[in-house]
Amino acid sequence: MKKYKLLSAFVIIALMASSCREDFLKPYPTSAVSAENYFQNESQLLAGVINMYDGIQGANALEDDDKKNQAVQFEYYLTEMRSDNTRTKSSEGEASQFEKYTVVATNGIVADYYISYYNIIFRANTVLAHLDVASETTRPKFEGEAKFVRAYANFNLVRLFGDIPYVDHVLSINEKDVQFTRVPQAQIYALIVSDLKSAIETLDNSYKNRASKAAAQALLAKVYLTLKTNYLEAQQLCESVMASNYSLETNFKDVFFNENNKEIIFSIGYVADNKLDSQGFSAEWLNSVGRSSGVNYVTNEARAALDLLGGNRKPYSYRQDPSQPSQYQVVKYLPVADAALGIQATASSPRMAGNDWIVIRYADVLLMHVEAIMAGNNETNSSSALNSFAKIRLRAGLLPDSDGIITRQELLDERRVEFAFENQRFFDLVRFNEAQNVLSAYSSSNGYSFTTTDLLLPIPQREINISGGLMKQNPGY
Repeated sequence: MKKYKLLSAFVIIALMASSCREDFLKPYPTSAVSAENYFQNESQLLAGVINMYDGIQGANALEDDDKKNQAVQFEYYLTEMRSDNTRTKSSEGEASQFEKYTVVATNGIVADYYISYYNIIFRANTVLAHLDVASETTRPKFEGEAKFVRAYANFNLVRLFGDIPYVDHVLSINEKDVQFTRVPQAQIYALIVSDLKSAIETLDNSYKNRASKAAAQALLAKVYLTLKTNYLEAQQLCESVMASNYSLETNFKDVFFNENNKEIIFSIGYVADNKLDSQGFSAEWLNSVGRSSGVNYVTNEARAALDLLGGNRKPYSYRQDPSQPSQYQVVKYLPVADAALGIQATASSPRMAGNDWIVIRYADVLLMHVEAIMAGNNETNSSSALNSFAKIRLRAGLLPDSDGIITRQELLDERRVEFAFENQRFFDLVRFNEAQNVLSAYSSSNGYSFTTTDLLLPIPQREINISGGLMKQNPGY
């Protein structure tokens, strides 16, 4: 685990004073430290670099400030709960809109996520704007980190919202048109690709809780797979990571409860029992532990998939709710003790959990390797693909593929059980062109109301209101 909130209040004020949000800057501040006069040396720029990861880390719901960006701590609502993997326990509040496909533009969780990730982009752009204070040795590394973070944020936003504003610099208060003009996704993806290629050139593999070359390579491979292009380059990117110093953990449990292990490529660090640096989302998945009565509960469909295909991954993916046997909880990132599973509590208070959130791990690279070799086709018999696929299956205690052919459905099924509850399922369904079929059937079986327009989230209504009509809404909202 890594502590991110290293910035003093002085630095935070400096960055906030540079914010581009017109509504925030009225009335204009008469006395404040600006980013322009704060970043004077490399140490201060490093504080700005760390601040980017602090933005991804987000704010624990325990914090008193009502204006908090919860970033990755809210991501499961927008991803897992919009797939066939999880739901609320009993249709609680705004969260139930995601499971039922009834999300409205005024949903506060959607607004928090959108604002959080543009704030992360702002932090990255702030670092990029002040690289001149860094030494010749350090500058390329800081630039690579900032571009990776910006690409990571843009990739999440463009997949969730479609066309979004193109923000490649710190906006001034006079650039309202840039802030609220949605551009075609292709322009956003071009920036993402450019940023990740630049990051690959300047980063090494020194970090797991900060950007690395392998993280940029893996993320770029997923971008190419999402765009359904450059399959050969995606394969080569995966093979480059496979040739680096990463490997699968022997025990699936250790992936999640032995932090910074050999399988982790990029994760978001948290510190236990520290209100500012802990996370509360994994407690929210439990019954009467978090602020709610339990959200992100496992669906019957996900349980069936794990029962059939999970192998030894099953007990570390979901469990029966000890206090309500008819419900099933997520085990990955479990912040409380489970003696039967050999899991220790990660904090004295589960609402201040220290479990790191894994963004990219080696297993994902292996299965992306198979996907890249498949290159949009329905199957592959490539020995390289079979080898990568077999490593995942064998770790799960299952036999390798028996007929020498991996189909797209087999790959999608394997990804579902390997990455269950890791915010991957929704994006995988979209990327494999299966979202319409799978989610329509799931919605029909459960009395929900999925339509094609639900594949994109609404632009938050507050953004449209602030734009004065410049920003347009997605269809269906």
